[in-house]
Amino acid sequence: MLARRPRDPLQALRRRGQELKLQVNSLVIESQLTGALEPSKRRDIYQRCIQLKLAVDENKNALQKLSKADESAPVGNYEERKEEEYSLLEKLTCQLQEVAVGISKKDTLKDETHSDKEDEDLTEEDEEETEETGGEEEESEGDEEEKQEQASPKQAEIVTYFALGDFAAQQAGDLTFKKGDILHIIEKKPDGWWLAKDAEGNEGLIPRTYLEPYNKEDKRESSEEGSKEGSEEDVEVVDETANGAEVKQRTDSHWSAVRKALSEQINTIDMLATMGAIPAGFRPSMLSQLLDEGNQFQASYFLQPELTTSQLAFRDLLWDAKAGTIMSRQSRVSLILTLWSCKMIPLPGTSIEVLSRHVRLCLFDGSKVLSNIHTVRAVWQPKKPKTWTFSPQVTGILPCLLDGDCFIRSNSSTPDLGILFELGISYIRNSTGERGELSCGWVFLKLFDASGVPIPANLLPETLVGSMCSAHLLKFYRQILGDVLLRDRTNLQSADLISHPVLATFPLLLEQPDVMDALRSSWAEKESTLKRSEKRDQEFLKAKFLLVYHDCVLPLLHSTMLPPFKWAEEETEAVRGKVIADFLKQSRENEGSLKALLSPDGVHKPFDLSEQTYDFLGEMRKSSA
Repeated sequence: MLARRPRDPLQALRRRGQELKLQVNSLVIESQLTGALEPSKRRDIYQRCIQLKLAVDENKNALQKLSKADESAPVGNYEERKEEEYSLLEKLTCQLQEVAVGISKKDTLKDETHSDKEDEDLTEEDEEETEETGGEEEESEGDEEEKQEQASPKQAEIVTYFALGDFAAQQAGDLTFKKGDILHIIEKKPDGWWLAKDAEGNEGLIPRTYLEPYNKEDKRESSEEGSKEGSEEDVEVVDETANGAEVKQRTDSHWSAVRKALSEQINTIDMLATMGAIPAGFRPSMLSQLLDEGNQFQASYFLQPELTTSQLAFRDLLWDAKAGTIMSRQSRVSLILTLWSCKMIPLPGTSIEVLSRHVRLCLFDGSKVLSNIHTVRAVWQPKKPKTWTFSPQVTGILPCLLDGDCFIRSNSSTPDLGILFELGISYIRNSTGERGELSCGWVFLKLFDASGVPIPANLLPETLVGSMCSAHLLKFYRQILGDVLLRDRTNLQSADLISHPVLATFPLLLEQPDVMDALRSSWAEKESTLKRSEKRDQEFLKAKFLLVYHDCVLPLLHSTMLPPFKWAEEETEAVRGKVIADFLKQSRENEGSLKALLSPDGVHKPFDLSEQTYDFLGEMRKSSA
């Protein structure tokens, strides 16, 4: 009797893949009825999602390790078949992720997941199995080593950290510790506050920005490095307190509100991270979601004058008859800050392609955003992927999108006023082409607990956050705005449209930083040719600025060669950059853009009345008083 020949490995994996496909398809059909199902049934679907995800990952890992030499007989088109099978498993993974996201949106697991012991055990088991099978996403080193704490002595050491600075408990549940204390991490929470235990057995929450992995063999060397500027693995996002600096007091009026606002989705995020839909260490971006809601958080909105409660006059745009210009706006807060670097950024894994690394910042009072949301793009080096820096050295003019020098202005009287920083990435998912934005950390800097000298009052709006390199251009706009609305209008009661292309189009530049850079570059060239006496003449400067604007910005904004601005889309940014650079070069060679505009080769969009008219009633901000 002949012995049964063992099934070929690739064939066995393909058969298993077909079985998984049938199970996933069945689950997808069931999930479409989740709105009409009982909570227990929805929970069952979620559990099966996790089990199937682990089974798919297991098949995927086995497939990756498989080689042609493992086959008992020659197989035709081996690599193509292997690639087809891997693509099928990728598709199944995406389907399971979509099911999990659909369930989370209906908030079906909000309370039940934490109250059912069986579910908790299952989740822990899933996390361990995901580690062993090596999922698609790369988990942060700390999380991976914590889960495998008992696997080896080396891994057990990693969940032990030593403190880089002193920290005093400031509300119930915090753990006080001193610089150099050894702390054992019990749970790493997504909001950056970890549950820890000290040498005496006391437990409490501690900020992870104070911690460095503890290495028994070389503790003293690590401590010395941590006390200096910090290594790749020590200091967290924009930490102003880690190295023994003064600890800022947290009050329930703002700190608790920030933590609540940024952590209310943690249960959902944990579930999606388990499914692989969100990389470890990330969560959906809060500030990005606000930007998508409309223009109320755009800089162009805050650049416009504000009307009084009666809407019959301007509240923050007043004419100084003696000086012949608008009055300088006094703000309670007026300062300059510099973004330097961010460290210990989690790695996003291989399942997504990162399109942009950036910091978004705004004024925050502990419960709501009080200003526009300003974005500064970060740069990084492949050798140091966990470190982001700002204001890189570039040839020529530094793009304002990369400028880490920012101005902050606010007239808010709240004692809890501060700056909220959110680190984030824009990404595209490799398997589905889905675009989105994730946050990987945040910092709240309470302004009135920090020392600092404010910059002198100027002509900017009393509430605005922006780049220092473009502040002088914003000042020109506000001066011209004052001239047109207050000095030159023959009837201040008239609400007619105003013919002024600069007022009509300048706010667009705040959402198109590359065109703002073109204006900044052109103005810098013109300013370098002016005499010292001319630079002191404000009316002369405004007239020259208007000429430069008409010669540079207007042709670019209405050129058919310039594609629409799209955030974090590298190909579009490259095309726009080339169009702008070529235009500026031709303008220099021809001493202006007139020749290019009159050339039969130049093509521009059809004229639209909105290019010329400024509707100040439609653009004004309504007073909140």
